[in-house]
Amino acid sequence: MKAFKATNIRNICLAGHGGRGKTTLAEAMLYLAKATDRLGRVAAGTTVMDYDAEEKRRVASVSMSVAPLVWGDTKINLIDTPGMFDFAGGMAEGMRAAEAALIVTAPNGLYDVGASKAFKAAQKRSLGVMFAISRCDGENIAFYKTFDALKEVHGNQLCPVVVPFIEDSHVTCYVDFSVGKAFKYDNGKATEVPIPEGGRIAEMRDIFMESVASADEELLMRFFDGETFTQEEIAKGLEEGVAAGNIYPVYACSGHNLDAVDLLLNGVVECIPSADEKAGEGDISCDENGNLAAICFKTIADPFVGKMSFFKVVRGKITPDVPGYNARTCESERLGKIITVTGQKQEDMHEIPAGDIGVVTKLAGFHTGDTLTDPKEPVVLEGLDFPAPCISMAVLVSKKGEEEKVASSIHRLLEEDPTISFFINAETREQVLSGLGEQHLDVIVSKLRNKFGVQITLKVPKVAYRETIRKKVEAQGRHKKQSGGHGQFGDVHIRFEPCDEDFIFEEEIVGGSVPRQYFPAVEKGLRECITEGFLAGYPIVGLKAVLYFGSYHPVDSSEMAFKVAAHVAFRNAMPNAQPTILEPIGTLHALMPDENLGDIMGDITKRRGRVLGMGAADEPGLQQLDAEVPLAEMGDFSTALRSVTAGRGSFSLEFSRYEDAPANVAQKVIEDAKAEKAKEE
Repeated sequence: MKAFKATNIRNICLAGHGGRGKTTLAEAMLYLAKATDRLGRVAAGTTVMDYDAEEKRRVASVSMSVAPLVWGDTKINLIDTPGMFDFAGGMAEGMRAAEAALIVTAPNGLYDVGASKAFKAAQKRSLGVMFAISRCDGENIAFYKTFDALKEVHGNQLCPVVVPFIEDSHVTCYVDFSVGKAFKYDNGKATEVPIPEGGRIAEMRDIFMESVASADEELLMRFFDGETFTQEEIAKGLEEGVAAGNIYPVYACSGHNLDAVDLLLNGVVECIPSADEKAGEGDISCDENGNLAAICFKTIADPFVGKMSFFKVVRGKITPDVPGYNARTCESERLGKIITVTGQKQEDMHEIPAGDIGVVTKLAGFHTGDTLTDPKEPVVLEGLDFPAPCISMAVLVSKKGEEEKVASSIHRLLEEDPTISFFINAETREQVLSGLGEQHLDVIVSKLRNKFGVQITLKVPKVAYRETIRKKVEAQGRHKKQSGGHGQFGDVHIRFEPCDEDFIFEEEIVGGSVPRQYFPAVEKGLRECITEGFLAGYPIVGLKAVLYFGSYHPVDSSEMAFKVAAHVAFRNAMPNAQPTILEPIGTLHALMPDENLGDIMGDITKRRGRVLGMGAADEPGLQQLDAEVPLAEMGDFSTALRSVTAGRGSFSLEFSRYEDAPANVAQKVIEDAKAEKAKEE
């Protein structure tokens, strides 16, 4: 594909709720533009965009994909993003590379949750917004109910550009107000027909004209005076309104059978800002002759092709002779191949100019969010805002000895999916994998198996409990052993009591009953004991130990003997010190729609949580609930919240403190620990 100027480039992110036809619409746009020679179908696994094996198996997008097309003299980079909330990282990548968002929804009479989230994400990045109400080829479609649902939220900013005329529950033609024409479709081929009367056509035309007029004061005055606008004035009003964020055009279409998709492509070219207008950031203009500034918005770690770094060029151009200078690491590396991709298909490029999107291979030191820049004038572009992982599971390696291979493979996946978290819990000695949901983790497991040949299973991770004592006790620890030659002898009397710090060791020896040189050995022995716990093997905290008496042998005493004596004193004391299990408590801040507050409060109560407060959130229609909850009860909270709120809820959870576990919980923790120990033995 030839290089295009930024004025003739449109970068648009397809986003919205899962299952609403984004990928099908992208396929239709590519096919109409002759960028592909067949119309791919999601159900058949033949689409350009959903090329990954996981996507074919699930019949749904799980990652962002890119494909360019040429419509007229304009290059359009389609950025197809997943609609399922478990793969929200893909939408973050797509929004970072685009100047506009095409939010795809269905004629179901609703403002989908995914569409609402996509709109908020686009607004956060100040992108232009268009709506495509696709799937208008079915029976009893609720296009106008969907339009009304959108209008209830966006008011007069919603601008119906292409609407269907419906007779006998079927769409007979599409009316394009931007050109004042109507078209009937047969297998994707348009035939102009007279603009029909009736239905809501006249109402939609009035809404369209008022929206266009609102973009310009002069046009608005003329609108109120009853004047008509020229096609050039309409086009200008739409373009300026979308660029300013004052107009959100709406297009009816059907990606499945290509109806009105050509009108949508016309709208993308005419309405959304060009890369020349919007690709620049801050004081960095979109100038292909300027010094290089490009953002890496996606990474693919392919075990065969190698690392692929997707770049959006903001200024300058990427060419083979450009040094790969990384603004984060302040290091340069040699560029690999420069390519453009259409889904999985690759094509060599000579350059990636300002405003365009392309891929550079084998850049080992670049991560998603890094800036490729000119070492003579380095700049750092704004990175990506990824959602934080909210569900964690422990990793069980299927083949013993493959722990390192599993860890290295997961770190490869971390390069291409920053919404994954992976760490080793030092206390529980478990590898812990975190993601955005159960489906997300399931995809990670599949990718590890299919891409890297490693097999893992997931289980609920252990909770890092603690132990402590509630009663002051004294105990003697005496270690005496004769085995020929020098024996072993150590004798200590230690007082144990609760305290506010993790561990305090003191001595109150009078008269040298225990020589000073053995004090460190006693402390070391006690520290070993508290790391291993007493009830269930969890570390003991809040313990003060005072060595106040003992005895020694001038020949047989040693540091080892006194360390063992400390162990004996600890074991003798704990049964009488009222030992107990402490469980970790977290502070929860949850956001949910007003109508779901009661259900979530009930769910928190079932999890033994204590509600601290509630009130209206900053965002209209949402409530914030603050609570303290045992972390052991929160493993599936993200799934429950998403289910109850239909995906509108969100939360943060941070460790706060430890407190006594209820007796039944403590007993179960102890029993589970004994069972685990018996299994290991």
